[in-house]
Amino acid sequence: MSSAAAEDVPILRGRDLTKTYRLGEQRVPAIAGLDFDCHAGEFTALEGPSGSGKTTLLNLLGLLDRPDGGSLLLDGEDSAALDENARARVRLRRFGFVFQTFNLIPVLTARENVEYPMALADVSAREREERARALLSSVGIAEKEGVRPDLLSGGQRQRVAIARALANDPEIVFADEPTANLDSRTAAEILDLMRRLNEERRVAFLFATHDPRVVERARRVVVLRDGAIVEERR
Repeated sequence: MSSAAAEDVPILRGRDLTKTYRLGEQRVPAIAGLDFDCHAGEFTALEGPSGSGKTTLLNLLGLLDRPDGGSLLLDGEDSAALDENARARVRLRRFGFVFQTFNLIPVLTARENVEYPMALADVSAREREERARALLSSVGIAEKEGVRPDLLSGGQRQRVAIARALANDPEIVFADEPTANLDSRTAAEILDLMRRLNEERRVAFLFATHDPRVVERARRVVVLRDGAIVEERR
């Protein structure tokens, strides 16, 4: 394959994806025959009301859940062939995750939280420390490296979470409502930070959001309703 052709291959390609959840005796479709591609360096917002399928799609693309039907290709290879250990390795080494509730480990300092995924990837202690400090500096809170999450503001905790998401140099960062628990000023700062990191590092960011501030900054907006894509804007 030529280099130009290789660049045209999405990192992730979903085709006819379906996902249904059972609520008691009722089966509720969350994703209904959806196609979706994610390329390197994108800054994409999945927009839609609650229940539109945004988080479900994010979880399928991030290999946190499996589709009931359809295919999800990773670099052209069907992810269905990956067992749980292989899926975990992909999430650890190629993906990063930012959650609206931060999901930091409360007993660890900011730097130790950033180091944690590197430790799982068998990065040496010295390199973990150096890389974690550089990442905390890049998100603007180098001086908080020895502070635990409970002593940080919401914006500072989200900056730590972003640094942690970047710890293993991922190709895609999945961000589920990352501004939901932040005030307007802090949310704007966090989004500007993510956009800068996207441009500097060429890491793709994929957001599930109903926040218009995220949508305004996105270079690609995919609108979901009832588990289907109803509009796409660039």
